[in-house]
Amino acid sequence: MAIIETEAPLHEAHRDNHTHRDVNGGWLRPAVFGAMDGLVSNLALMTGVAGAASQQTVVLSGLAGLTAGAFSMAAGEYTSVASQRELVEAELDVERRELRKHPADEEAELAALYEARGVEPKLAREVARQLSSDPEQALEIHAREELGIDPSDLPSPMVAAVSSFGSFALGALLPVLPFLLGAGALWPAVLLALAGLFLCGAIVAKVTARSWWYSGLRQLALGGAAAGVTYVLGSLFGTAVG
Repeated sequence: MAIIETEAPLHEAHRDNHTHRDVNGGWLRPAVFGAMDGLVSNLALMTGVAGAASQQTVVLSGLAGLTAGAFSMAAGEYTSVASQRELVEAELDVERRELRKHPADEEAELAALYEARGVEPKLAREVARQLSSDPEQALEIHAREELGIDPSDLPSPMVAAVSSFGSFALGALLPVLPFLLGAGALWPAVLLALAGLFLCGAIVAKVTARSWWYSGLRQLALGGAAAGVTYVLGSLFGTAVG
């Protein structure tokens, strides 16, 4: 007698490739933004100062930009992510109270939502009933459907702040590093910073599945343009002041 399988196994290629990147962890955006901002802003600051000041002033400006920028980025990221998380938690509390006070209405609301998506009314009501039997599961479902969030995967303010601080400091260090190692001209700092911009863009492309050369060249062009403009402005202002 043949045995009928009720559930077909997943295809191997589908099982191996059907995984997703962490898009809600709260670390990628501040890390990428911090590294790019550190590289571009400090390179632009140093080239702007280099157009009108001594080498010592350029180095001091770079170190000051690194320190101030890293702490500013970390504080800004922590505050913004914490505020966003507090707002989400407040909305979750509202939903939690509604589930406790009006469970039947919330269940009917969930059933209506599934019906609107094409599920047969009887099946939609049964699915909503089963999902609503567990309060925590019901909260998660309502949060996903109504707010578009996952209560168990909220971004961490501390992770965002640390990622932003570390990446900004690392990015801002690159233009300063040649001077700290004894360089007597600006061009090694510019070359190292531009190489860092390209590398950072290429690394980000590995995470986002974007073309590595396109992402790298895009960051290189943006950073190079910012540095060039500030150098010209620094030279012009320095000449005017002198």
